[in-house]
Amino acid sequence: MKKEIIQTWHFPHPPEVIWEYLTTPELLAQWLMKNDFKAEVGHKFQFNAEPRVKVGFDGIIYCEVLKIIPNQFLSYSWKGGPGKGKITLDSVVSWTLTAKDGGTELLLEHKGFKGVGNFITYLIMNKGWAVKVKGRLTDLLKTIDHEA
Repeated sequence: MKKEIIQTWHFPHPPEVIWEYLTTPELLAQWLMKNDFKAEVGHKFQFNAEPRVKVGFDGIIYCEVLKIIPNQFLSYSWKGGPGKGKITLDSVVSWTLTAKDGGTELLLEHKGFKGVGNFITYLIMNKGWAVKVKGRLTDLLKTIDHEA
């Protein structure tokens, strides 16, 4: 069994603005998680979330920047597990930005959910990306609309 999360979101902002929110650590922390991200291929970084012991997640996501095309494409590895170096999810997150309809179409692809053990993680993350993460990014982008 292999599962992938594929979601397309649209924002009424140019790709340069969305790119800033995908790659600036302080902005990324506001809608996704605390991090030590740098937009440099090969940079290893972590996202830090609340641990979820019941589902075998220690709250740390181990990542490495894999590919960058400024304002167009970003991908990084996304690995996590119960802790103590044990990785149960070894996946890749990719963001593709396309100028469309006066804004940006943002394609999220989260691939690498393998086996029965990742099925619950897939379900939780698929809903989390669609509802919580997208909602936080949307709300944050609305604040810059009011500041402009």
